[in-house]
Amino acid sequence: MKSFAMTVETDKDIDSAVKAVTDATTAKGFRVLHIHDVAATLAEKGFDRDPVRIIEICNAKYASQVLAKDISLALMLPCPITVYVQNGKTYISGLLPTSMVDLYPDAGLEEVAGNVEKVVIEIINESR
Repeated sequence: MKSFAMTVETDKDIDSAVKAVTDATTAKGFRVLHIHDVAATLAEKGFDRDPVRIIEICNAKYASQVLAKDISLALMLPCPITVYVQNGKTYISGLLPTSMVDLYPDAGLEEVAGNVEKVVIEIINESR
């Protein structure tokens, strides 16, 4: 089974890595819909942890194509890219859109998932 995610280590701190992801996302014609500060949300409930941010990215053209194939694919949208700190190191990790093909084998997602995955990989690599 192929990996469902791509993860890279970066020398950037979390804030710089998040900014690099958001800048690369915009440069690729995608939009940042929201950035979830998971560590802050957990801290509000008394759970402390290292920083974790989930960056939701989307491209309307691709999202429309995916939803036209099967509305239940909305469960897989938008594309998440996570920036987190673990053991003192910062990582950038993204869900690989082609992993949706395995979950929805009859939806005909290969082309659109491949196109989006190419951009997601470029965003992650350029954000290092």
